[in-house]
Amino acid sequence: MSRRILVIDDEPGIRQALGQLLEYEGFEVKTASGGAEGISLYDSYRPQLVFLDVKMAGLDGLEVLKRLRQADPTATVVMISGHATIQTAVEATQLGAYDILEKPLDTDRVLVLLRNAFENRLLSEENARLRETIESRYEIVGRSFGIRALLERIDKVAATPARVLITGENGTGKELVARAIHRGSPRAKKPFVEVNCAAIPSELIESELFGHMKGSFTGAIADRPGRFEQADGGTLFLDEIGDMSASAQAKVLRVLQDGVVTRIGGSKPVQVDVRVLAATNKNLEDEIAAGRFREDLYYRLNVVPITVPALRERREDIPLLIVHFLQQLAARDGLPARGISEDALRRLQELEWQGNVRELRNTVERLVILASHATIGAPDVERLVGRRSAESPGLGGLLDIATFEEFKQAAERAYLLAKLRTFDWNVSETARALDMPRSNLYKKIERYALQRETVE
Repeated sequence: MSRRILVIDDEPGIRQALGQLLEYEGFEVKTASGGAEGISLYDSYRPQLVFLDVKMAGLDGLEVLKRLRQADPTATVVMISGHATIQTAVEATQLGAYDILEKPLDTDRVLVLLRNAFENRLLSEENARLRETIESRYEIVGRSFGIRALLERIDKVAATPARVLITGENGTGKELVARAIHRGSPRAKKPFVEVNCAAIPSELIESELFGHMKGSFTGAIADRPGRFEQADGGTLFLDEIGDMSASAQAKVLRVLQDGVVTRIGGSKPVQVDVRVLAATNKNLEDEIAAGRFREDLYYRLNVVPITVPALRERREDIPLLIVHFLQQLAARDGLPARGISEDALRRLQELEWQGNVRELRNTVERLVILASHATIGAPDVERLVGRRSAESPGLGGLLDIATFEEFKQAAERAYLLAKLRTFDWNVSETARALDMPRSNLYKKIERYALQRETVE
């Protein structure tokens, strides 16, 4: 990391003494005799730390501090003053100063402050790199019509407090959508807490969500907050909500209505401020009809519906996803950097991906590990992936759907979506072409959460 320091002070003696000390300690130093000169020098020199005098002719130090922090919110500025007051210290801190030192400067304190400031900056930069790595892991990749429409809807809903129900097949990226909504929301700096309702036994889901008190059941050896409390101020993502037990559904509904949770074995309600996002690969209307899901909870969660398209509906994104995964595997997981031939990309694009994006990523990882050469070729795909094309190119993955009822629904959804696109989402024209009452078409659009793609 660079070790550049800028000293802004109108006293030549201070500039000279501080400059000599810093250069002796191995820092690169530049000095400025006034505020305007210091601001100009900061822009070109880009120091890691600034020593800034509070009282100077012309622009005083507090005004310079304000302008530096406006231009660069990450600027690390240490104020120095011959007559610092509590009011000055408070104002400097409010404007973003890292610390304030009194004249005459104490050498030992200056050196301790430098060590702490640079360690703090190094930690901040490492955290920023870590955030970038995490965000790249959860990036939604694609340029297809469906993905651009999805991103547009995420942008619209993220800034609102609305609850969102995310639907889609396994492996399509429902969690990525939830994280994108959280990142774009006013709650972005607060916790994002995920609960996989299908992975937690029904007898433990309530403890997981609402917490428990010590001794409330066998194994409750200490008080424990639930996920609602952990997500206070932030976002709670209930994945696979369709697998939640009936009793837990009732309690979640009550939390959504009242904004309070009560731990198992406790009597004191705890106020929580949580935005709830839910996801499922099930048709919740069918689950309601079968008596397995509460209708009132469904309407509480389904304020804004978002459907994540299956990979077969966005085949043009497959090459982009493959390149993204190759880069991600090399950078984050330390696997060998690999290229991929056009023939291999084309072959992978032709295959059927029942596990959607998740299956595609796992396949790319397998190719990276086991491919014979630095560039993955079509023979590697044939050898390591095999042939898994659909029996009929016009049916995509519909022939692999388990039940006839699910097949009919998937086929109807795809058919209606194609017809609506054909007539540019003119519902009246589409209904007329289908010889269907317009009211019926509206109901089906709502049932299948069909979305008009408005992205250019």
